[in-house]
Order: sequence, then C-alpha cells, then structure tokens
Amino acid sequence: MPRLRILQAAAEEAEAAIAWYESERRGLGADFAVCVERALDLLEDGLIPLLPLPGESGRVLERGEELIVVAFAHHSRKPRYWRARNKR
Repeated sequence: MPRLRILQAAAEEAEAAIAWYESERRGLGADFAVCVERALDLLEDGLIPLLPLPGESGRVLERGEELIVVAFAHHSRKPRYWRARNKR
C-alpha cells in the first residue's frame, strides 16, 4: 500500500478551503475537512483511480511506494497553476 505525502502548499490550500467554508456557514468547514480525509483515505487505499483528465499530465504523482498530493484545487481556479509543484 502506498504512503501518502501531501506537499506543504497543498496542505495550506486545504486549510484555506476549510476556513473559507467555515466562514460561509458554521460547521461547513468541519464537514469539508471530513470529506477531504475520506478522499485521502480512499486514495491511500487504492480505491480512487489515478487517471489523468484529458489534456493533463496527471493529478497524482506516484514515486515508487509514495503518492504525492500536489494541490487541493477548486475547479474554477487558474488552470494548471499547480504544475510547477510537479518538479519536487
């Protein structure tokens, strides 16, 4: 089973999203945090397919036994802004 590593920039994005949701409605940030944790658990357990979207190089980096989360991006965020993080 691969080990999951979350880049610092990605972790900061997740925390910012949690705070934003919480500011919109009390408890919503906590709900979002639970969803993020569930998704990460599924990813780590191999239950989420690692398929790139059309025209993309990939959404998850696999390096040996390690999965690297490079971003937690909203769908309306600037496209491909996270690609520079792939170099790490």
